[in-house]
Amino acid sequence: MTNNANKSVIFDMDGLMLDTQRMATNAWKRATKILGFILTEELTLRLIGRNILDSNAILTIELGNEFPVQDCRNLAMEIFSEDISKNGISVKPGLWSLLDYLEEESINIAVATSTPRELTIQRLELTKLIYRFQIIVTGDEVHNGKPSPDIFLETSVLLDTYPTNCVVLEDSFAGIRAAYNAKMIPIMVPDLLEPTDEIKCLAHAVVPSLNEAKIEIGELLCC
Repeated sequence: MTNNANKSVIFDMDGLMLDTQRMATNAWKRATKILGFILTEELTLRLIGRNILDSNAILTIELGNEFPVQDCRNLAMEIFSEDISKNGISVKPGLWSLLDYLEEESINIAVATSTPRELTIQRLELTKLIYRFQIIVTGDEVHNGKPSPDIFLETSVLLDTYPTNCVVLEDSFAGIRAAYNAKMIPIMVPDLLEPTDEIKCLAHAVVPSLNEAKIEIGELLCC
């Protein structure tokens, strides 16, 4: 086993570890329709990876000041919670194997998600992932959300790891941009978003699942 004490992997949560992104977007579409507005597919995809403040701002700009953004958010969360209560949350393929591998290699791990802490803890507890991460940084704990590097830089401080020694696993454009801006090593595992040419340039690699991400990480950190 190599000495990887100062090497880290930072995980996004929704869409990367948890198959919740479709549930969330469906909830938002239903909520906006109930309130008499239309949330287009393009606008829905723009919200992926953004924190509450940024997504609220985007929605207000695109749908107008008359759009009841907080009422819609509350309704969407009710619909989302009902979906989770009924159907549970699926964990993405390859996650457990990857976490076991990182533990065996003594590589530090953390979660850095735009989701607020209360919801983050609930979802990680529900999927039994809460016990795998000692460090969790959430979107309501940093001033600037992704694509600002704030959340990843704060996470690297808590990990006591240089940013250049951190691999970031992300499914969103905002997350890849944030990791790149933090001078980390971004790996994209697409969920609802297929990488653009820009994202392909920013990412160290784009892989189809966490199984392939494990191979990339092994080459990067475990040599």
